[in-house]
Amino acid sequence: MLIQDENLKDRSPFLKLRRWQWWLLVAINILFLIAGQAAAVLLGRFYYDQGGNSTWMATFVQTAGFPILCIPLIFLHPSQKLETSTSSTYPSIKIVALLYFVLGLLVAGDNMLYSVGLLYLSASTYSLICATQLAFNAVFSYLLNSQKLTALILNSVVILSLSAALIAVNEDSDGPSGVSKGKYLVGFICTLGASALYSLLLSLMQLSFQKVLRKETYNVVLEMQIYTSLVATCVSTAGMFGSGEWKGLQDEMKGFKSGSVLYVLTLVWTAVSWQVCAVGVVGLIFAVSSLFSNVISTLSLAITPLAALLVFHDEMNGVKVIAMLLALCGFCSYIYQNYLDDTKARKSESQSHTDDVIQESHHV
Repeated sequence: MLIQDENLKDRSPFLKLRRWQWWLLVAINILFLIAGQAAAVLLGRFYYDQGGNSTWMATFVQTAGFPILCIPLIFLHPSQKLETSTSSTYPSIKIVALLYFVLGLLVAGDNMLYSVGLLYLSASTYSLICATQLAFNAVFSYLLNSQKLTALILNSVVILSLSAALIAVNEDSDGPSGVSKGKYLVGFICTLGASALYSLLLSLMQLSFQKVLRKETYNVVLEMQIYTSLVATCVSTAGMFGSGEWKGLQDEMKGFKSGSVLYVLTLVWTAVSWQVCAVGVVGLIFAVSSLFSNVISTLSLAITPLAALLVFHDEMNGVKVIAMLLALCGFCSYIYQNYLDDTKARKSESQSHTDDVIQESHHV
């Protein structure tokens, strides 16, 4: 979730940590995000490779592990919870419920697109296409969050678009065995659409914090993640029963190549992996910044193709290597622009603080 860092008081527990403790916390959250996201993608591909074919089940497990997020919520400082619930600026329950419901529906649709994409694409190709979310994020941030489109940002958008285009037109693009070119194209379009929808969700969430919730504490961010996941889980459950896919789950489990036990474990650990990733995302937002969290998330997508190469022996032809290098270049261009913005903001904040101190000394 991409959230503006405006109030350092919301992160006061992290500011009290010693430097080595802070670095350890950041390292743990980075590990959670990268390992969780990579493991979830690889387990999702493993599920399909071993005989799983329920896209609704694959959608369900992406959010079904949301109760895990209640663990850090329980240990939040009581005063932080009280501040959230008693604030006069906090909207009514009906408005918040409607907001979470709409966002939850979008999350469910996004997860379904990702599930269909992973069904028809190899893990490495899927991850490379997902990296385009950074380009979509720049566009939606410009339209909805008033982010400036600088030369570096536009450069990033163009390079990431070229990377996705190379994957699309590559004649030797590898999909799972038995997948036709038509289904490969469906997988490509669904994954690209999912990346765009995910970026739209980031911007809408940021807009929600700014215009509706008007509060960006750790508690509120976790609550949004939990309640939207609850709605998405209910939607995917309804979809599973409405489509009739639930009737074939028992046969699917029996026909799973690695056995019934591993079938259950695959689904359970996929659900856990996605929530471990979510904990890392939220942790990095408040330990460092929203930019850093988004950066590590995108970096994980660049690492996943290498993991897929080792685990599934995915083919890495010349075009795919070039596409990955272009994605990394676009990633670096985006990060450098945000580094410049962050440096400028820090200098402005420091100058403002200095002016305040000088003004107070004059009053004394």
